[in-house]
Amino acid sequence: MLTNNKFRTLILAAAATSLMACQSGPSEEEIAAEKNREAEAAAAAAQAEQDRIAAERQRVQKAAADKLAAAKQMMENEKQSLVSMQTVYFDFDRSTIKPEFQSVLDKHAAFLVKNPGQNVVIEGHTDSRGTPEYNIALGERRANSVRTYLTNAGVSGSQISVVSYGEEKLAVMGTSDYAMAQNRRGVVVYN
Repeated sequence: MLTNNKFRTLILAAAATSLMACQSGPSEEEIAAEKNREAEAAAAAAQAEQDRIAAERQRVQKAAADKLAAAKQMMENEKQSLVSMQTVYFDFDRSTIKPEFQSVLDKHAAFLVKNPGQNVVIEGHTDSRGTPEYNIALGERRANSVRTYLTNAGVSGSQISVVSYGEEKLAVMGTSDYAMAQNRRGVVVYN
């Protein structure tokens, strides 16, 4: 009987060993499941990388937009400060730029050189003395003097246009010396 038991044990052990030998590798289902897990992990990693790249791109675009907005705001602030000093006054019957207005025109020139997309119109004005035709011509000479000064300072001629109003648009009404002096002017107007 003992031999019989040993024999049974030996047969069971041989059967178990042969079963284990048959199942030594993973089944096809296990291989397919593992491949699916690996593919899902690779897809998740690729999606995470795409998300990271998209987030970085958005961050860079926002930073560039913020920088552009800040530069535009700074340009607008500088332009507003220039608008407060846009007038150049002339002596009676003259179109020569006075030395005290050269620094004002230098500031306009520096701004226009830095911002080539900005355009200006130089308006030439006169007081009410003289004929309308003479005053239109004198206003144009004054506006052209300002234009010449700006172009000599490096501003592109395509940024500047000239118009003469002569005595049509008086800044101050009256015939006093003060009123006449305020009307003899060139005005830098930003578009």
